[in-house]
Amino acid sequence: MHIYHTRVTMGILEKIAEIEREISRTQKNKATEYHLGLLKAKLAKYRAQLLEPSKSSGAKGEGFDVMKSGDARVALIGFPSVGKSTFLSLMTSTESEAASYEFTTLTCIPGVIEYKGANIQLLDLPGIIEGAAQGKGRGRQVIAVARTADVVIMMLDATKGDVQRELLVKELESVGIRLNCPKPNIYFKPKKGGGLSYNSTVPLTHCSEKLVQLILHEYKIFNAEVLFREDSTPDEFIDVIVGNRVYMPCLYVYNKVDQISIEEVDRLAHRANSVVISCGMKLNLDFLLEQLWEYLALICLYTKKRGGKLFWSSRTWFSTFLTLKGILHPKMKIFQFKYALVWGTSTKYSPQRVGLTHIMEHEDVIQIVKK
Repeated sequence: MHIYHTRVTMGILEKIAEIEREISRTQKNKATEYHLGLLKAKLAKYRAQLLEPSKSSGAKGEGFDVMKSGDARVALIGFPSVGKSTFLSLMTSTESEAASYEFTTLTCIPGVIEYKGANIQLLDLPGIIEGAAQGKGRGRQVIAVARTADVVIMMLDATKGDVQRELLVKELESVGIRLNCPKPNIYFKPKKGGGLSYNSTVPLTHCSEKLVQLILHEYKIFNAEVLFREDSTPDEFIDVIVGNRVYMPCLYVYNKVDQISIEEVDRLAHRANSVVISCGMKLNLDFLLEQLWEYLALICLYTKKRGGKLFWSSRTWFSTFLTLKGILHPKMKIFQFKYALVWGTSTKYSPQRVGLTHIMEHEDVIQIVKK
């Protein structure tokens, strides 16, 4: 059984490598856009197949089944020996084994950062190596945990330039993790009949109706409703079809800046979504925490019982732009909701009677009234 699984995996890997070679050989122009679109659709399909067997194999990596706790989860990823373990030890009360040789961390070590009253779970994941998407170096388990995070901190060695960042972004993209980019604004719904309904609200320069149809046929979808609300690329359309992509913010943290020139430090510091630090000299760690807090975008809400004191219960943290619909307890049905009273900056006066679509703000107080 194991031999058969290995053969299947190798077969898929060969197909992926062949498609990647063909994509790099194909010159991008108007004549080849359909061909490239089909190649990318096939590539996405094979990559999905490659990751599927790991679910049924039952061979879970030791220490990877980490329960989500605290108010937010941050995944700390990077190549071996970039300083992740030292960073975890400095930021939390958890001791992660640190050494100057590669592959020190073999299990997922959780720690907690206490900041502004919130508990942020920080996971020191084993050093990702190139080829993690193919299951090398426990890569699949690392990626599975990374997908559950609210924010990714990508720890990079400042002395290695941009090589590590490019490799890691490519690895994460190949397994459906999209960093620092919004979800494509495309409405897609498969139907039982009626063929393809293709519409757009903006002029499209990347995805024609023919290309959309060819990509859908690759996934055996012949009847669907597609509405482009932005000028999306074929890759973004494929992401919408696949449907299991994760879009999350990422902070690129360049460690060991004490070992490079001041000009290089300045260049890295001015890159988008980037922070420069030195764990060895404890430089700029406070600024990193401030940036992490902004990326997590947490707001604190209080709940109040009818007739109870204003700050009756302990506070709960949520992500920003949260409506009352998202706050309701899973056991409470929406039809049971009558209205809510809200005290705080999100209202014109306190208390204000609001409905399910009301957007909450930091440190608002809520009292929910049921029918």
